[in-house]
Amino acid sequence: MAHTIDWIRFRFQAQKRNSLSETTPLLSSPSLNSTAKGQRSPTLTKQRIIIPNNRMLSKDSERQMRNCTSNKITTRKYTIINFLPKNFIEQCKRFANVYFLLLAFLNWIPSIEVFHKEITMLPIIIVMSVTAIKDGVEDFKRYQFDKKINETMTRVFDWKQRRYVETYWKDVHVGDFAQLSCNEIIPADILLLHSSEQNGICYIETSNLDGETNLKQRLAVKGFSNHDSEFEPMNFNNTIVCENPNNDLNKFKGFVNKSEEKIGFDKESLLIRGCTIRNTNVTVGIVVYAGHETKAMLNNNGPRSKQSKLERKMNVDVVCCMVLMVVMCLVGAIGHRIWVGTFTSWPPFELPEQTFSFISSAASLLHTFLTMVILLQVLIPISLYVSIELAKLGQIYFICNDVELYDERTGTRLECRALNITEDLGQIQYIFTDKTGTLTENKMAFRLCTIMGTEYQHDKNTERLSKRAQTSISDEDGPLLEGSASINHPQNGASDQWRKCPMLTGQPQSILSGQQHTDCTSQTKSMLHCGPSQRAACNNSIEKDIVPDEGLLKRIRGAVAHLESPTQLNAGAGLESACIIDFFLALALCNTVMVSTATQPRQPVLSSLSKSSTEPLSMMHQVLQKFKTARKTSTCPPSHPSSCSPGSLCNEPLLSPNVSPSSSCGAGSAEGDDGSGADGIDNLSVTAEAARNIGGEDEAIVDEDIYYEAESPDEAALVHAARAYNFTLFSRTPDQVTIKLPHGGLLSFELLHTLAFDSTRKRMSVIVMHPLTKEIVVYTKGADSVIMDLLEHVGKDDLEEQEKHRRITEETQRHLDRYASSGLRTLCVAKKVLTDGEYVKWAHLRHEAETSIEQREPLMMETALRLETNLKLLGATAVEDCLQDGVPSTIAAFREAGIVTWVLTGDKQETAVYIAHACKLLHPNDVIFTLNSEHQDICEALLDCVLDDVGKYNGLDCATSKLTANFAPSSSSPLKPSFGLVIDGKTLSVIFQANLQNKFLEVAKCCQSVVCCRSTPRQKSMVVELVRDRLKAMTLAIGDGSNDVSMIQAADVGIGITGQEGMQAVMASDFAISHFKYLRKLLLVHGHWCHSRLANMIIYYFYKNVAYVNLLFWYQFYCGFSGSSMIDYWLMIFFNLLFTSLPPLTCGILDKDVSAEMLLEFPELYRSCQRSGAYNHWSFWITMLDAFYQSLVCFFVPYFTYQGSNIDIFTFGTPMNTLSLFTILAHLAIETKTWTWLHWVSMIGSIAFYFLITLVYSAVCITCNSPSDPYWIIQRQMTDPLFHLVCLITPILALLPRYLIRSLQGTLFSSPLLKARQLDNLDKDRQFQAIRVWKGLDNSGNYMPNLTESTDQSREEHANNPSAVTSDPGSQFVSVPVGIAEIRSSVNRV
Repeated sequence: MAHTIDWIRFRFQAQKRNSLSETTPLLSSPSLNSTAKGQRSPTLTKQRIIIPNNRMLSKDSERQMRNCTSNKITTRKYTIINFLPKNFIEQCKRFANVYFLLLAFLNWIPSIEVFHKEITMLPIIIVMSVTAIKDGVEDFKRYQFDKKINETMTRVFDWKQRRYVETYWKDVHVGDFAQLSCNEIIPADILLLHSSEQNGICYIETSNLDGETNLKQRLAVKGFSNHDSEFEPMNFNNTIVCENPNNDLNKFKGFVNKSEEKIGFDKESLLIRGCTIRNTNVTVGIVVYAGHETKAMLNNNGPRSKQSKLERKMNVDVVCCMVLMVVMCLVGAIGHRIWVGTFTSWPPFELPEQTFSFISSAASLLHTFLTMVILLQVLIPISLYVSIELAKLGQIYFICNDVELYDERTGTRLECRALNITEDLGQIQYIFTDKTGTLTENKMAFRLCTIMGTEYQHDKNTERLSKRAQTSISDEDGPLLEGSASINHPQNGASDQWRKCPMLTGQPQSILSGQQHTDCTSQTKSMLHCGPSQRAACNNSIEKDIVPDEGLLKRIRGAVAHLESPTQLNAGAGLESACIIDFFLALALCNTVMVSTATQPRQPVLSSLSKSSTEPLSMMHQVLQKFKTARKTSTCPPSHPSSCSPGSLCNEPLLSPNVSPSSSCGAGSAEGDDGSGADGIDNLSVTAEAARNIGGEDEAIVDEDIYYEAESPDEAALVHAARAYNFTLFSRTPDQVTIKLPHGGLLSFELLHTLAFDSTRKRMSVIVMHPLTKEIVVYTKGADSVIMDLLEHVGKDDLEEQEKHRRITEETQRHLDRYASSGLRTLCVAKKVLTDGEYVKWAHLRHEAETSIEQREPLMMETALRLETNLKLLGATAVEDCLQDGVPSTIAAFREAGIVTWVLTGDKQETAVYIAHACKLLHPNDVIFTLNSEHQDICEALLDCVLDDVGKYNGLDCATSKLTANFAPSSSSPLKPSFGLVIDGKTLSVIFQANLQNKFLEVAKCCQSVVCCRSTPRQKSMVVELVRDRLKAMTLAIGDGSNDVSMIQAADVGIGITGQEGMQAVMASDFAISHFKYLRKLLLVHGHWCHSRLANMIIYYFYKNVAYVNLLFWYQFYCGFSGSSMIDYWLMIFFNLLFTSLPPLTCGILDKDVSAEMLLEFPELYRSCQRSGAYNHWSFWITMLDAFYQSLVCFFVPYFTYQGSNIDIFTFGTPMNTLSLFTILAHLAIETKTWTWLHWVSMIGSIAFYFLITLVYSAVCITCNSPSDPYWIIQRQMTDPLFHLVCLITPILALLPRYLIRSLQGTLFSSPLLKARQLDNLDKDRQFQAIRVWKGLDNSGNYMPNLTESTDQSREEHANNPSAVTSDPGSQFVSVPVGIAEIRSSVNRV
């Protein structure tokens, strides 16, 4: 394409400059038509060609496009065909299932059959069937959700009928034209071609994608959208070329071939599946990606088969039991051969085969070995798996019905979507959380502002937020102590309470919370879903109820009063007053906020000045021109406004020859210039005067309730702040913004350009034309780190103005530093006035950049950088990002519990760091390391420097430390501070590409918290997988949007947040909760209980089976290792399935080692489950030794008691079976921590059921097991006193060692869990005093140092340590500056 001379000159000058005010990799291209070194060519080498399905280009277009993936989605794991084999293979991951399948097969061999082969198969069939049914039910829920989504209706153009017809989402294909209405969810990735709004703008809400309810703008491809006419698909005869499907949400580019012209487009024209159309009546686009090729689905890796850590360890112990059984079987086989060898001739009980020959010794050895395997098979507890499944169901029932986890506002409760990993909730070591919608409410509260170096404290506004915070804190008090927040953190004063922003309990539910997805088949039907609930996200009381500062209000009143007689003002006062007015005009103008009314929610207010307002403005303009005659004017080219449309590019100058382009404010204006001072206030004084005459129908519109919907919550907060001072944003159209002034007048600014915010520039700007002076003004707001470098430089000749400029800048920067240290989000506000020539020249450059196909983004960046220079500083604002209720206390509890929290967010770095400070993830005294680098060498050097610094603090070399899950690094010494890490997505990409993962993990291990900002969904999942696989740590991921799906599925436990942010994260999660604060009880209480219950139940089952099976093994020494049993087989089966199954199941569901109040009061108790204290290798083998000891006692006490008597085999085995039952149940009673009536019923009922079944079985079974029948054996023995004496003494002897050990543990070696359990048994007063002592408070309430407060002690003392540089979240790299300054400077140069 041809470029203008101005454009080529501009590009040439840009190449000659050694550096820019901001250097970015995008701007390093050596020439106009070549790419930079190391950058990819913009040519679409891997591209997709899309032919529209309208038969205009090809009659075969439908068939060609149907080769692409359909729009049908599938998230389930199974189908009807593969369910049985796939589920069978998945269940075979349990070694016990494979083991029992093998035994069932062996028992079908007649020569080694021990028991009835059909009965042997029954247990394994029951176990696998129950598990399969459970998995099938879970997957059926996924199928139902898929079906609901796939059968949602949308409108697609049918070329046969020449109109739009309703069709299912699953029937949409690539190349189809889709028509969407307001509040309709986008069914596929669609290229926007037409919008009913002006300039082809479409507004979407991405809450279902990233959790943000703020509106985003999308632009139709140029040349196809006309809001005055409908889009005709039959007239679209162009092909579309775009990139192949990928999972990058921030990348999309291509072009449309239109009449030998290529029209480029980018991600701003892409409507992503799952987003919602807002504030736009009708949109039309063509489908470019469908189904699993859409960007949202490509970021969804599909459900991962998860197996709990406890179950994985149990598989290892099952293998150990199998090895133990093999050893016992070998002993039996060898013993049998030795015993047979004692016979002088072939034993009479060994029968020959049909050939009258005896089997060989090797075959006999194998035969005996397999017989022993079948006899001792119960050593592996198959009933354990059934009991685990039932126990988990019971646990989930109580978790889901926990009243404290129920959200009354939305009527939702905790939802468990995975039934096999509840115990993992008690072993979490790392939590990975999203920010927006998870930690925050995504709502901002205006706090402070500074204008022209003067700070306005807004004390009453701070009081309002403090009251809310105190209400929130009172709700978060500990369950046992009043004001437990101060007890947990006695060093935190009340001054920190204002940082908390509570959740509004009255916040309405979003449209998506009710799962009202896309039933909108027409605009009328979709409008039924447009209610006040949609307005709440951006118009909550936190944002709206702003108490103005009295001093600032007086200044505004004074400015207005003085402006009525400008000739009486000196220039300095006039400039300062004008800058205050300009400051609030900038807040109201410099944004993309849409305006809605109460009568038309979710619909923009498009009206500007009515006819009644035109005449007063004409009078204002005439009066203004009289003032202009006395001013200095500059020579300007003639204007032809009639030839230019708002926001369009004009070839003619835009300014009137009688209008001066000079600035209306700023320190750089000369006070001695009469025209300068008046120029800053002319238009405002006349506006104030004419405003009194404005009335009519506009006044009625203004008085209506106005609702704002913004792309970001800080924009909404600032617009509400301007409205609080009566600078009301009244309406916005693509080319015009109307502001209501303090005196009621309406002023419409012509909107020429909007330069949106991006992470590179860190600012946004709007270019407007003043309706009266016709001045072209640039309003800019952005981060102070960039705005301060873009301010104009005052000439050295004017020392007074130079000093004034310096004072304003320094004061503003000092205020900004204090705001940032308080965890507030800050923005600088500036302005610039352009001459007509400057604007026209820049506008042509901008047009060339917008229409460029190659290197479009870097060229647009360069034009923005050229405009945003020599700005005049107006002031700065400070807003507070409102956290969800209970987030700071929850994260503080996790920190005490030894859980490391990582924030993985796609938000910008400044925002993420501010939120980390506000939610107490990063403490003020933490040493924070910030890694921002796009180059491998610098990134590696930064990691090495961090490791060196951490090693100096901790006195160790982290680089050589063992790479393990050293979670929750503690700071028990004042010389060892806490560390935090901040890293961005580009640095993460370098780390993964350059194989620096180990160094990164070494750094992260030393940190209490990590913040990863600007992270893509794929990077989130990669980080989770890295920690999970390399550190072998238990991970939990929590999020609320579809961009969190990959992270949720990659973690060991995935948590989805229900509510207004959609259902994709919930559908991919294992558990769904409505608020982040519920995670505290879910982990610290239910997680602890679930893990301890299942751990004790599993180890008890191993003990029970080993102790019982060993009775059979000891008997083999007295029966020649023949595989005989002294206990009836049916009673052996009933022993595990009926007599000893209910009590451990009851404990696995109801047992509580510590109360919920104690677990919440002392989060450090969670560490016992993290360390697997109840179930580890030591506890397993100690329990196995105890089982062997108890089996010896239970066998040999009856043996020596009946030695020498003439009792038969079953008479000898019946008392042994009975006392084993007593011993095993008494063992469980010793280990039970909480007794309820269900525990007593299960214990007593099991014993009673045993005697009932045994008595009935012995009475009716005459020939059940011939020739040794159990007929009337138990009846005769119960009349023998010796039987009762043996059953009483033997359990006491067997359990005496365990009882003594438990007693000593409770007295001499008391653990924190035992201490907490003892506190549960105290009365309320004594319990209260004991808790105070434990927490480090004496009876008088004074703080006493305690080990639990060592971390907070170290932070306080570290605050006075001069070695720590600073904790300013805005710093690029915070650490001990050992060789880092040089690296930092090199990073800034890159």
